[in-house]
Amino acid sequence: MRISTFKKLALTASAVAILSGSTAFAQSSTTDESKRKVKTKTAPVYPELAKRMNVGGKVKIEVVITPDGHVKSTRVVGGHPLLVQACQDAVKEWKFMPAPEETTQIVEFEFRSGS
Repeated sequence: MRISTFKKLALTASAVAILSGSTAFAQSSTTDESKRKVKTKTAPVYPELAKRMNVGGKVKIEVVITPDGHVKSTRVVGGHPLLVQACQDAVKEWKFMPAPEETTQIVEFEFRSGS
């Protein structure tokens, strides 16, 4: 299957836009430093409806991490319902440093509206 140059450019631009997030809105994430270190992170996409409604705040996700560093499962601990799915989708893409056994930790994301 051949992909045109325009489609490649469009896909690349979309990926950059998604990964960079919005410059008008800030997201940050933290993990407990006594837990496993993160090798690669994917930032959550600020949901369009949440932006329009100026919804911000913290989202806490409990993450179960396999010994090889992949995310096995997630569970919402707290946060606005408009923001939690974006955080779950992002954290499922994260990779952690390997460890001898499966671990669980809380990851916190913070969304700040632009106004």
